[in-house]
Amino acid sequence: MLKRWSVLSLVLALIAAARVFFQSRTDIAVEVIALRQQVAVLKRKRPRPPLHPLDRLFWTVLRATWSGWKDALLVVKPETVVGWHRAGFRLYWRWKSRARGGRPRITEEVRVLIRRLAGENSDWGAPKIHGELQKLGFVLSERTVARYLRRIHRRGDPAKKWLAFLHNHREAIVTLDLFTVPTVTFRVLYCFFVIEHGRRRILHFNVTPHPSADWVVQQLRETFAEAAPYRYVILDRDSIFNADVTAFLKTTGAMASRPLDASATNFMSDSGRMSVAMPTRIR
Repeated sequence: MLKRWSVLSLVLALIAAARVFFQSRTDIAVEVIALRQQVAVLKRKRPRPPLHPLDRLFWTVLRATWSGWKDALLVVKPETVVGWHRAGFRLYWRWKSRARGGRPRITEEVRVLIRRLAGENSDWGAPKIHGELQKLGFVLSERTVARYLRRIHRRGDPAKKWLAFLHNHREAIVTLDLFTVPTVTFRVLYCFFVIEHGRRRILHFNVTPHPSADWVVQQLRETFAEAAPYRYVILDRDSIFNADVTAFLKTTGAMASRPLDASATNFMSDSGRMSVAMPTRIR
C-alpha cells in the first residue's frame, strides 16, 4: 500500500514538473515570486505565521494582475484574498468620501419653521416646503428639508398613502433606478434597470461606466419599444432623470412619479422580499 502511494506521488510530481514547460516565462516568474513570498511568511517563528498588511496588499495586487494566482496560493484560501480586496475597496471609498468641512448646520429658527409648515400642511413634501422657505429668504437644500421631515410624525401618514397607491396600481407600475457595482481595479460601473412592480419582473437592464440622461432615454426606448400597459413610472430625484427622461416617458403614455421621500422608492415594502426573472442577456 505504501509503495502504491509513493508511485502516485511520483506521478503527480512529474505531471506538475511537466506543466512548467507549457507556461510562459512571465507566468513562471510570477509564480516563483508568489511562492517565495509565502515561504517568507512561513519562516516567521510563531505558532501561526502572521500576515502583515504588506502581505495582504501583495496578494490583492497579484489577484488583479495575474490569472493564475489561485494555483500558487497556499497560506490562505482564495476567498480570504477576495475579502481583503473588498475591505480595501471600502477603505478607499471611505477615504475618498471623507468629510471635508461640509455645510453649516441650519438654525433652530429654520427647524421650527420646517416643523410648523409640515404640521399645518400634511400633504406638503420636501420640494414644496423647500420652495416656501426659499421664498422667505432661507438658503438651504431640499435634501436638508427632507432629512428633517423624516423625524416628524405627521397627520395622514404619507407612507400609508404611498403603500395604498402601490397596492391599488401595482399592475400598472414600473420602477427604474441605478445602482453601482465596484470592479477589481476600484472603478465603479453603473447598472440601470427597469422592473415591473406587480410581478417583480425585470424588463430591461444594462451597464455603463459613464451614465447620462441621453443613455437613460436610449435604455427606455429599448424597454418600451412596443405598447405596454404601464401608466406610472416611479423614479427618484437623481439629476440624471431630467426633463428629457420625463418627456420621453410622457410620449409612451406613462406618468413619472417621484416620491416625496427617497425611501419610498423601495417598492418591496409590501412583501419584504423580491423574486425576479432575469433576462437572458444584456441589451
